[in-house]
Amino acid sequence: MAALHVSDPVKTKPYKTLRLILGDQLDPNHSWFTESDASILYVIAELHQETAYVNHHVQKVCAFFLAMKAFATTLTSSGHHVLYLTLDDTVADPTLPDLIIRLSEQYQVEAFDYQLPDEYRLTLQLSELSLPGVNIKAVDSEHFIIPRQILGRYFKPKQRHQMEAFYRKMRREQAILMEGDKPLGGQWNFDKDNRSRLKPQDLSQIPEPLVFGHNVSETLDRIHRHAIKVIGHEPSTLLWPITRNESLALLQHFCRHLLVNYGRFQDAMTDQSEHQWSLYHSRLSFSLNLKMLTPIEVIDAAISAFNDREDISIAQVEGFVRQILGWREFIRGIYWLNMPDYGELNYLEADRPLPDYFWSGETKMNCMAKTIDQSLQFGFAHHIQRLMITGTFSLLTGIHPDQIDQWYLGIYVDALEWVEMPNTRGMSQFADGGLVATKPYSASGNYINKMSDYCKSCHYKVTNKVEEDACPFNSLYWHFMERHRDRFDRNPRIGMVYRNWDKQPSAQRKLIMDRGQWCLDHIEAL
Repeated sequence: MAALHVSDPVKTKPYKTLRLILGDQLDPNHSWFTESDASILYVIAELHQETAYVNHHVQKVCAFFLAMKAFATTLTSSGHHVLYLTLDDTVADPTLPDLIIRLSEQYQVEAFDYQLPDEYRLTLQLSELSLPGVNIKAVDSEHFIIPRQILGRYFKPKQRHQMEAFYRKMRREQAILMEGDKPLGGQWNFDKDNRSRLKPQDLSQIPEPLVFGHNVSETLDRIHRHAIKVIGHEPSTLLWPITRNESLALLQHFCRHLLVNYGRFQDAMTDQSEHQWSLYHSRLSFSLNLKMLTPIEVIDAAISAFNDREDISIAQVEGFVRQILGWREFIRGIYWLNMPDYGELNYLEADRPLPDYFWSGETKMNCMAKTIDQSLQFGFAHHIQRLMITGTFSLLTGIHPDQIDQWYLGIYVDALEWVEMPNTRGMSQFADGGLVATKPYSASGNYINKMSDYCKSCHYKVTNKVEEDACPFNSLYWHFMERHRDRFDRNPRIGMVYRNWDKQPSAQRKLIMDRGQWCLDHIEAL
């Protein structure tokens, strides 16, 4: 049975139940699909509202649409009745509720079911949906380790939570990397062992990334015909996985070739390797966030590889597990217990617009140029590039968090609001005043030089602070710390920074502040 389209004769066939599958709910193992039922019609739709709330990377739009279409085919081959609608088919439906209302009437359904969305805006749309005479039911997506309905046991609104404490609690509850009630390896966190820089001899050892070559011509044609505003480089073929089998292959590739050095080099950056965009990162976030993989099976696969191989140390696997079991679940809890107010937070009162080079990569700052270029080319940057390069620069210069949210949400193929917003508005920009992070992630050029080789080929000198060729991060760091001193002076994790600053001669401090102000005044020229 082929996937159905609105033009098919069966379009007027009555169904008892209409079930919505969103573009990030592509889990073939959901209990919905245990048995096929001819009275149920599943609908998967390319929606104009989903392409318009931010300007998405063109590869993100292609990846979502191809994955959605592939999932429709998978369900159909399993005997389910599926209606797949393209942008052509939904052009007359301004919103998701408009589409559901139309289809409910068209197919004369008695019931409408949906899985709880992971984004607040979609949850709001569906919770306010009115279908007279139709029974509406919401079910869990069955994806996350902590079900939505019990997140309140772990998080409280408007309260600061420590990820490390949450992570340890999850380790205990899930019995992951534990020996009885003690952490495997004698400590909970091996982050201090996971901060190695890539040395010249390491560069040739970086494995070739596993990529996929999906034809995108038909999808691109639809994007162009409907004048969808997109950013980034158009692909000749799509490198991202679009099925569960491809996602499993990527997981296997990570465990076999990358996990051995994942922790060691997870914070490293380079522009000296053809594989600099992928390094030892799993690139599984797209598959996870679309639910083609589950967090538990990803964790189990990594631990299984660790148990089977002597060359994978505890530091490598713990660093990876922490990202999935700890950080991913933690960020989701912060999001849901604080929305919708979280999206309005601007603790540092940042108000500067995003510089033009965020859309072009045309800046003399090599770290920024490389990170932005990579993001535009692949729709991907790893967590340190996002946090400590573009994120830190935006923090230091006071970019409005709304503009930061929109950029991150649009440019990365794996970006969905529930995971993007707490990472950027919270972790990166400290706009939530510390609900996620205990201190702002501010840094000078010294950090970038320590963790990368970007500075070697940069127009600016990372060792200079006040000269015309001084790295902008250096003076911007101190300018940021000084202008927000009233907020951070009593923070126990920052007090030493201010004491060191105060020891510098006043004339030197003035030169640094003047250079920082010049950088802010001439931000577009950096």
